[in-house]
Amino acid sequence: MADVREQVAIYRQRGWYCVPLRPRSKSPARRDWTNLRLNPEVFPDQGNIGIILGEPAGWLVDVDLDCDEAIELADQYLPPTPAITGRPSAPRSHRWYIAVGATTEKHTDPSDGSMIVELRSTGTQTVVGPSIHPDGEVYETLDGEPAPAPSLMLAACVKALAEAVVHRRGTAKPSHQIATLPPQSPRVGNDVESRAVAYLNAMPPAIAGSGGHSQTYAAATALVHGFGLDPAVSLAILTNHYNPRCSPPWSDKELQHKVNQAATKPHDRPFGWLRDDGPIEPIDNDVDLSRFMVGNAQPAVSAQPPPAETTPDPGQLPERLFNVPGFVRRVMDFTLANAPYPNIGLAFCGAMALQSFLAGRKVCTSGDLRTNLYLLALASSGTGKEFPRKVNSQILFQIGMSASLGDKFASGEGIQDALVRTGRMLFQNDEMDGVLRQINLDRENSRESIPNILLTLYTSAGDVYPIRVKANQKDAIHVDQPHLTLFGTATPQYFYESLSKRMLTNGFFARLNIIDVGKRGSGQSPGSARDLPEEILDIAKWWADFEPGTGNFLNFHPKPLVVQATPDAAEAIDKLRLMTENEYNAAEEALDEVARTAWSRTCEHAKKLALIYACSENHIEPLIGFPAVEWATEFAMHQTRRQLYLASVHVAENPFHAECLKLLKRLGEQPEQRMQRQHILKYMKCKAADLDQIILTLVQQGEIEPVTMPTATKTASGFQRVVAE
Repeated sequence: MADVREQVAIYRQRGWYCVPLRPRSKSPARRDWTNLRLNPEVFPDQGNIGIILGEPAGWLVDVDLDCDEAIELADQYLPPTPAITGRPSAPRSHRWYIAVGATTEKHTDPSDGSMIVELRSTGTQTVVGPSIHPDGEVYETLDGEPAPAPSLMLAACVKALAEAVVHRRGTAKPSHQIATLPPQSPRVGNDVESRAVAYLNAMPPAIAGSGGHSQTYAAATALVHGFGLDPAVSLAILTNHYNPRCSPPWSDKELQHKVNQAATKPHDRPFGWLRDDGPIEPIDNDVDLSRFMVGNAQPAVSAQPPPAETTPDPGQLPERLFNVPGFVRRVMDFTLANAPYPNIGLAFCGAMALQSFLAGRKVCTSGDLRTNLYLLALASSGTGKEFPRKVNSQILFQIGMSASLGDKFASGEGIQDALVRTGRMLFQNDEMDGVLRQINLDRENSRESIPNILLTLYTSAGDVYPIRVKANQKDAIHVDQPHLTLFGTATPQYFYESLSKRMLTNGFFARLNIIDVGKRGSGQSPGSARDLPEEILDIAKWWADFEPGTGNFLNFHPKPLVVQATPDAAEAIDKLRLMTENEYNAAEEALDEVARTAWSRTCEHAKKLALIYACSENHIEPLIGFPAVEWATEFAMHQTRRQLYLASVHVAENPFHAECLKLLKRLGEQPEQRMQRQHILKYMKCKAADLDQIILTLVQQGEIEPVTMPTATKTASGFQRVVAE
């Protein structure tokens, strides 16, 4: 069947290997399928396709959702991925990821043993489209790009999903059997066991998504191989003294597996090295746990839990970066002099948006980057968001360009229709909160959603953008080099609440310049946005009339002026490119999708900003000089670091991490950043034992410390955030 062979060829091009399956079956047609690297031509005319998972496929893994509840709850528990497949009776039942080191794990209902969800990896294969199910349904082909995910985090998310299904069904979990210490092994004495327990208690607990497998294997190796304890004794110590501190705790089967590995695999340290060396200092968070690993292998991920705040806060944008000479500065000065509550951040956003729009379709860099800019100002109610928008509206009205103004996004189609009419638009939207929430809600990645249309328009500024075909429309419509500038505002609280990994890895979000404008400025007697200085109107009108090319069709097919860079500016851009490429490569190697997305756009942001700076500085003969690149580099780097900081503070890798962030955020809001333990427990709304796990983790990470707090009658125990020096 030609379709099968064509699809096998596509899978091979993506680095994956396929297995010939029997027609309408999940069973391989050959016994040696685990070693197959077959070419498409040898696949039978009739038959299904299986795709090999795990290490042979570059660590492609499949999360198989085996029940309706798991499919329904998956969005709440699993990391987002564009690669989702299924079949008509079980849509969206397979989610695909790249998870280095992932192991196959099955989760069943404890009441009846029925399958809930399975993480499938090395040693398995999964049926993929265009295979045919035994009942005649056709599987969807794997077209989307699987999202990278840390293997331990993905395993924890899959486990949490299974537990949520069990909870929804109301089926009870089997009682947890606590292992008890067997009679004393004749090889060792109680002093060795006591030392082993003390050593184990000093080790960091295994936290899902933070090297849990490596840490637990290191603990088992220390007991079995380091102290020479009997495997049964080691299992009991792990169960009683280590597992209660892990989040989530391991199953008995998983702990037994770690002990078996420690007892059977070769090690690079002599047997009993901890026992025979006598009393030694227990390991701490600074000790390299790779010495417990098999041979000289290094752990796949860090052996200690990552701190909840791994990225320093760069703070609000320094005020000096709001200073762009020329037209932008003139518009800012007018806004600040006349706004009822002047705010330099809002004035900057308004002026930059105006310059971005005026130069749209008129200029470009030598690499064909345009001035289209997406600005998002985080501004609370009453900070004066309206006046900068009024200034821009009045300027465009007075130079005859009010048709290019837009406010709210009624729909993605409305944005397209506006661009068909004018070729370039300035949208000033005060309800960006809703647009941002669409990124999280649009699970289907609808091409017609507002965020996706804005993203496509951003990347099409130097290209031809096709407009959707309407009913009864004979010919396709295209916009050559569409330009859209966005000046949006959002309330900080709703913005932070909307942050998610899906948001931070969305291409639209990566292209936003986010400015936290801070508090409202001091009030003053306002002026009128209509009383504009002539020099501002003259420059705006110059841009409106400026046509760098020649011909009768410039409104439809513009020929922008190429703005060159001075040699020292070009050299500075090259240095920035190399620096951001190094950051990107490091993020890619660490499978950090958020950081990779953020660094992928930093250099592009800087070049766009430098172009706008040059147009503002000298509109008649713009030239990108070193000061423009220096300013744009600092601006873009600050934006990226701020984005990564927001990710570390507001975006959790797993449910346990979310609880840690919740507590840290609450402490940060309190006077002196401290709270009594009883008040923390009330706020967190969790069990005391669960809170102890959170507190223990944060104390070990150096994020909080215990304190004694006075009350009206006595002192109480509490915890305080540790502020970095």
